[in-house]
Amino acid sequence: IYADPAKRLELYFRPKDPYCHPVCANRFPTSTMLLRVRRRTKKKQQLDTEEQIQPEVQFEMEILGIVTTVYKFQGMSDFQYLAMHSGPDGKQTSMYDKVLMLKPEKEEFFNRDLPLYIPPPIFSRLDTPIDYFYRPDIQHRSGYNNPQVSGENLIGLSRARRPHNAIFVNFDDEEVPTKPLDAAVQNWKKVCTNPVDKKVEEELRKLFEVRPVWSRNAVKANISVHPDKLKLLLPYLAYYMLTGPWRSLWVRFGYDPRKHPEAKIYQVLDFRIRCGMKYGYAATDMPVKAKRSTYNYSLPITVKKQGSHTVSVHDLKQGLGTAGTSGAKKSPSSRYKLKESIYIFREGALPPYRQMFYQLCDLNVESLQKIIHRNDGTESECTERDGWCLAKTSDDLRDSMSLMIKQIIRSTRPALFSNTTSSEDGKEQLAYESAEDEDDEEEEEEDFKPSDGSENEMETEILDYV
Repeated sequence: IYADPAKRLELYFRPKDPYCHPVCANRFPTSTMLLRVRRRTKKKQQLDTEEQIQPEVQFEMEILGIVTTVYKFQGMSDFQYLAMHSGPDGKQTSMYDKVLMLKPEKEEFFNRDLPLYIPPPIFSRLDTPIDYFYRPDIQHRSGYNNPQVSGENLIGLSRARRPHNAIFVNFDDEEVPTKPLDAAVQNWKKVCTNPVDKKVEEELRKLFEVRPVWSRNAVKANISVHPDKLKLLLPYLAYYMLTGPWRSLWVRFGYDPRKHPEAKIYQVLDFRIRCGMKYGYAATDMPVKAKRSTYNYSLPITVKKQGSHTVSVHDLKQGLGTAGTSGAKKSPSSRYKLKESIYIFREGALPPYRQMFYQLCDLNVESLQKIIHRNDGTESECTERDGWCLAKTSDDLRDSMSLMIKQIIRSTRPALFSNTTSSEDGKEQLAYESAEDEDDEEEEEEDFKPSDGSENEMETEILDYV
């Protein structure tokens, strides 16, 4: 426990009892001394029996060392759950000898009739008392409307969402917007107060002129802009597709990819690296790791990390090239840029995360492009599942990409495949390993670390722009 600063020290009142719940101590730095104190008592000779002579007491102190870390038990003791059974007469009977295996047992041990005993799956996560300060109804900003949700027991939001005024379009919608909302224009004009922001706006306009459909990660890899400003700039220049083959992508105003067969190269491919024993390697053997995992559960015996500070409005208005960022290590021109691997797939290189959202034009492999362009000139219908491509095109692309990744892992870690046989790798069933949601992007400018991946990029962006 001492070797890991993120853990708390556990104290078990009954160490041999597996149902004993511990109390935890928090770690604190200190600069105290460890003393050894000796008390010596010397009795004096008593000359007169009527007089009481006090013994002579001496103290000797010695400094043994310096203490730099202490553990303090500041919480309350949790519930202690005993393996007991209450009989009909109210008598409590211990069940430890019936439910605990202290030695190898025969079949009769498991076939005995026992009372139902189900211990709780988890105890309370908090060991310190908390005061609930109930507040009156929150006074939202003007123009805020409560969500239209049926049900009386609705827990409301703590604050109104910051409106970014993005326009969302479904695949079934008949028309696409040709201009942004007036509120989106006002929001961008409000923060576009320096030449750096105007330059970023022009760069993004040029990107949409060259290519009418972009993902947010692809935009981040081509221009350097603060993420909070990008939330306001994208709704100013493009609308967001919710469903269909261009879902989770930003489309230039006035451009309808459903009416242009050449827009199939901009369709999105949800690719997830396959792993499992049937593929010859497990998730832990793969050099590509998820950003976060469900196994990284924050237990009560661990200390949570402190949250980062959010960006202030003053920082947003200062831009990227002001004196406020003089202490940054990166230049303003590339400070918030992501690597190209975050949106481009190349042969011989592993994706940065186990789940990626690629546009078909960003699959820079000749064999993959042949699969995409199999029906060039003969596109007849744009479907919600396959867009302008042939049916099962996404499955063929995933199979080919999975084979490439398996070959890369085979070359880097050949020991994993020494005892495996190859059998129809391209037609094996998917075994998904997903990354987690994007990290929160509202961090301080000097400490900002852009998020590179997402499990559900569409859902994440919807929450950002609602």
